[in-house]
Amino acid sequence: MKKPFPHSPLYAICDLGYLTLDQALPVSERLLRGGARILQLRAKGHEPEDLVTLAKALKTLCQVHHAHFVINDHPQLAKACHADTLHLGQEDGSLAEVKKELGEFGELITYGRSTHSPEQAAAALKEGFDYIGFGPLFPTPTKAGRAAIGLGDLREVQESIGKIIPVYGIGGVNPETLSQVLEAGGKNVVVVSHLLQHPEPAAETAHLLSLLS
Repeated sequence: MKKPFPHSPLYAICDLGYLTLDQALPVSERLLRGGARILQLRAKGHEPEDLVTLAKALKTLCQVHHAHFVINDHPQLAKACHADTLHLGQEDGSLAEVKKELGEFGELITYGRSTHSPEQAAAALKEGFDYIGFGPLFPTPTKAGRAAIGLGDLREVQESIGKIIPVYGIGGVNPETLSQVLEAGGKNVVVVSHLLQHPEPAAETAHLLSLLS
């Protein structure tokens, strides 16, 4: 049975661009202990077959904390660890193609899409994605080489797409920029580098959730 994508304003990411393999589990546990209820494994530059053990451990950790586990980019890794959701970039193929690749498992999970314009956001909704990431709103090392799109289109996307599926503002979001995101009409955010580099990830996750509420 498909697990619905949760209604949570904060989306956390275990990004191996910031964490070593040894840090991934303990830092993720702190994010979840702080109240994160969505956790994605993002591992650019790593072979998916090398991530199965970590992905399975993160899935178990999410189950303990009643959180939703997301795999970024890799359909077969999502299948191998029984992830709840698969997140796809613009270059990762159509939703129909990915579902066909995954077979029966593909009908049991939810899907997210990275979008960078109102047109891409509308296309993701039409295609059948369960949520979108929208950004990068600000410059960020997490998306090296991708120019920030700014906040100008966020309200439009939130008011149109966000009434149907969750819209997560992403890219350079931290306590200093969060107020700008909220003032621009955003409701939900993805926070990556700020949380992963913070000395107290659990306390900072709780702090961000309090600001979002």
